[in-house]
Amino acid sequence: MGAEQAGPFRRPTPQEVAAAGRGLADVIGPGLRVLFCGFNPGLYSAAVGLPFARKGSRFWPALHGGGFTDRELRPWEHDELLRQGLGVTSLSNRATARADELTSAELVAGATGLAVKAQRYRPRWVAILGVTAYRIAFVRPRAGLGPQPDRLGPARVWVLPNPSGLNAHFPLPALTAEFGKLRQAIDG
Repeated sequence: MGAEQAGPFRRPTPQEVAAAGRGLADVIGPGLRVLFCGFNPGLYSAAVGLPFARKGSRFWPALHGGGFTDRELRPWEHDELLRQGLGVTSLSNRATARADELTSAELVAGATGLAVKAQRYRPRWVAILGVTAYRIAFVRPRAGLGPQPDRLGPARVWVLPNPSGLNAHFPLPALTAEFGKLRQAIDG
């Protein structure tokens, strides 16, 4: 085990440590098909200023495998993501090493902020990336994956699994299948 490793995870770089608490710009525009909403930016994403930027992020392969994009996009391809009618935001814009570092109050406040964004930008769907985040932020303790009764502005709400590699309940094929269910509902 080299100096870079601590147990099964590597130690954060100085740049990642410095990114703690830093925010990340939304990838958003008017009239999106789907606005994907994660818990919050990870330290690496905040350090480089790109959503789902860590090498090995499962968001991009699930997005492509679920049928949303014609190829696997890279985190820096904001314009292409928007051209395909897709955007990315977060419930909390405070970067942390793990989502469980967020407070319930931050997530509830994030739901309010997300509603404002949905009203302003008017996506057809908002996809919350993580059932735990949705349950806390929207005070729906029994919610599951899939379509939800809530609306955010004109947008319908769908809950997807958290694409974090730490989410062992959903290997990439299962995650991709869940993304595909949303795409099928949209494209009918």
